[in-house]
Amino acid sequence: VFHQGEDEPYAEITFPEDFHIGNNFSMLVFDFDIDKDEYGFRFDGDYVPSQGLLFNKEKVMIDPYSKLVSGNEKWGEYTYANSKYKHRSRIMLEDYDWEGDVQLEIPIEDLVIYEMHVRGFTKHESSKVRFPGTYAGIIEKIPYLKELGINCIELLPVFEFDELEFSQFPDNTRSANFWGYSTVSFFAPKAAYASFGPMGMAADEFKNLVKQLHKNGIEVLLDVVFNHTAEMGDGGRMISYKGIDNPTYYLLNPDGTFCNFSGCGNTMNCNNAIVRNHILDCLRYWVSDYHVDGFRFDEAPILSRDIYGHPMTNPPLLELLAHDPILAKTKLIAEAWDAAGLYQVGSFPAPTRWAEWNGKFRDCVRHFIKSDRGFLDELMSRMQGSPDMYHGKSARSTVNFVTCHDGFTLNDLVSYNEKHNLANGEDNRDGNDCNLSWNCGAEGETDDKEVLSLRSRMIKNAFALLMLSRGTPMFVAGDEFRNSQGGNNTAYCQDNDISWLNWDDLKKNAGNFDYFKKMIRFRKDNPVLRKAAFYTGYNTSGYPEISFHSLTPWDSNFAEGLCFAVLYAEPAKDFGIKKDRFIYAVFNSHWEDHEFKLPVIPAGLVWKKILDSSIDKPCRAEKAENCIKLCGRSMVLLMAE
Repeated sequence: VFHQGEDEPYAEITFPEDFHIGNNFSMLVFDFDIDKDEYGFRFDGDYVPSQGLLFNKEKVMIDPYSKLVSGNEKWGEYTYANSKYKHRSRIMLEDYDWEGDVQLEIPIEDLVIYEMHVRGFTKHESSKVRFPGTYAGIIEKIPYLKELGINCIELLPVFEFDELEFSQFPDNTRSANFWGYSTVSFFAPKAAYASFGPMGMAADEFKNLVKQLHKNGIEVLLDVVFNHTAEMGDGGRMISYKGIDNPTYYLLNPDGTFCNFSGCGNTMNCNNAIVRNHILDCLRYWVSDYHVDGFRFDEAPILSRDIYGHPMTNPPLLELLAHDPILAKTKLIAEAWDAAGLYQVGSFPAPTRWAEWNGKFRDCVRHFIKSDRGFLDELMSRMQGSPDMYHGKSARSTVNFVTCHDGFTLNDLVSYNEKHNLANGEDNRDGNDCNLSWNCGAEGETDDKEVLSLRSRMIKNAFALLMLSRGTPMFVAGDEFRNSQGGNNTAYCQDNDISWLNWDDLKKNAGNFDYFKKMIRFRKDNPVLRKAAFYTGYNTSGYPEISFHSLTPWDSNFAEGLCFAVLYAEPAKDFGIKKDRFIYAVFNSHWEDHEFKLPVIPAGLVWKKILDSSIDKPCRAEKAENCIKLCGRSMVLLMAE
């Protein structure tokens, strides 16, 4: 037991041999000062690295169930920089007043997910918030989020991590572990993200963020990392699990070294009964005590590996989470690929309640908007919710995206042919080389008005495809006002202007922001776009609910029209409308202008143009004749009712 701020413990208490039931040891500690005391555990046992045994009673391990962790409460600083005990466990009062708050339970198909980094979202001085780079800073931006129209934020890791961990490496050329995919404690919120973190208020501040978002109809998803920890691999630091029971918590090779399916040095033994229950305890805690609405699992195929690292057909952990009663209303989303090459998009071995990041949607849309041939047929399936991938399931299985934190921003996707990651200190070797990007004629920033106009259209086209597709759409914060990372496609170590959103771009690119708002509003106003069931048949009018239209019968490369028919003759409550409605979106990914015939609709209905990506400002609804002309690489959205 430590007094806060002191390097050495002031008391050490041995667990008496008879203080246990089975293998469960317990002890009551009296006179522990919650505000001033910190604690940890020593574990005695054999040190035989060849067998994976790393017990060392000289080291103090943090409690793996710590609800607060000290040692890194200020971003970029170690509280105990010169101490051999850098991380310590803390106890907190469970006295937060939720004022009746509960999970929102919005159906997943009705979500518009906005992926966000807590610090990067408001750290730039242009954010104009009182507490930049914090949970409180996000609260100040809630009016902005509501104006944009999103109803769900997905936060990059907020479990306690060490942004200074790269200083443990000899070269130390990278500035920070900015993204946080290297967990120190699964139960503790990141203290340095709290404006009052040094005062032990990280938990309360994060709970207040969740409560305020819920009051405004916005759900909270957490990006969680159970595939590895900050203890790294062979020779890495001992923080918790290594010193408690290394062979139980990690996958080990026969010689006691660490398996590395995560690409980060170690791999958690997720389907071990102890580890499995530990993960379940963690998720239950964040749902019950923090009211979060769901989780996105980083490198989720690792959760399906057995003790030898082999993929399992029916992984116990995935089934356990899917059927747990505490998590029953909680979203479970998998990143269905890992660093060892296991790619399970469309085949992730989990019950139907799980959804997946659909990397195939991302790649298909990127190919189509930059005029690659041969992707139109696939695009038709992706826009229907990918029934070819999720047969036997529904569109709830797919989380559609074109951009995320890992890769180019939407602006950079149409501004760079190549990645530009030299600032990361790895000679541009890191990051994906296959970005399916196109710079529209100039690499990076340019004053060429034609290039800038084309880029604006390309961004709008990509977002329109995302919003008009069935499944759950997700985009990364800043795409709506053309945030750029200067061509860096893996800014994991950039705690600077590369990763911080520059809010001055919001005024500069107001036309793009308005377009995003309108597309999100249109999706919300038309439930037919969000229908989960895979259905492409005809309704009572004789019109297909979904139909696709090409420029000519033989051209299936560059142009596509997508028509939704919603008839009031059908049960009106299914779609929430009071009159017949037809929606038609036509995409011209060709570099030449083309004229399109509009679908024939019932007498008395007239097509009206709602949005045009070639117009900088949102257009007012105007009548369209039987044909409509689209300029090269543009889209038009029409409606008749």
